[in-house]
Formats: sequence, structure tokens, C-alpha cells
Amino acid sequence: MSLESVRAFFAEKAPDISVIESPISSATVALAAEAYGVKPGMIAKTLSLRIGERVILIVASGTSRMDNKKVKAQFGGKPKMLGLEEVAEITGHEVGGVCPFGLKSPLPVYCDVSLKAFDVVVPAAGSTHSAVRITPERMAELTAAEWVDVCEHRP
Repeated sequence: MSLESVRAFFAEKAPDISVIESPISSATVALAAEAYGVKPGMIAKTLSLRIGERVILIVASGTSRMDNKKVKAQFGGKPKMLGLEEVAEITGHEVGGVCPFGLKSPLPVYCDVSLKAFDVVVPAAGSTHSAVRITPERMAELTAAEWVDVCEHRP
């Protein structure tokens, strides 16, 4: 269902963007970078977090690391990663394929400024074998994301 929901999202909102599929898994940043022939920093990983009663998604560069202090300051609570089953149940995407597109139900999306270091990023597209190539600005625009600075940036 998940890959189809992402395809439907792009068909409706950005028909010029197509989902690319890889025969090898892209479930981790390292695997995704290899599968799509890009640097690990260009992989746009989506973190599924619970902060108090809220669930949010943060999309960040593959080489960045979430800074708990920055997240707490930005969102007013301690972040907790969602469990495996919760991720699929809430987002509609399996772990390794989570992305801000084609969600099961609307969630607040935040893009970390670490993505702005790249002209094009490669987020997953709902499965562990799919992705899209998109500019960070377009991704933020299509998902109504707010830009935040909540990660430690690593080269």
C-alpha cells in the first residue's frame, strides 16, 4: 500500500517527479547511497518522533544526527523514536521506507536545515526499495514542511 500511496501523492501533486526503484534494499542510509549512486549526506532520512502527545516527522540529511537538546528546545518536549509497529501504523510506511509523502494520515513535517547543503536529495518513497530525487525546497513545499535546525551537522 505504501509505495502506491507515494505514487498517488506524486501523480496528484507533482506528476513531473517519478518514483525510482532499486533491486537492492535502501533501508539504511549507507544502502540507499549505494543503491542510488549518491553520497550518504544526500539521502534524506525521515525520523518518526513522539514528543508528548504529538507525532512529527523530521527529514534530515543522511549524515546528520538528531540533537535532543535542539529538538526539545524547538518542540518543547523530549523526543522519543516511534517503535517499529507504531511507525507503520501511523505513517502507513514500513521502517526503511518512511518518507513525508503519501502518509496514512496527515502529520506535521519538518525539514532540517542540513538538507540545504544539497541541490538534490533522495528520500525513500514508501518502501525499502524505492526513492525519489527532489530538491529540498520542493520537498518542503509539497509536504508543507517547516524548516528547523535540530541536528548536529556532519560532513
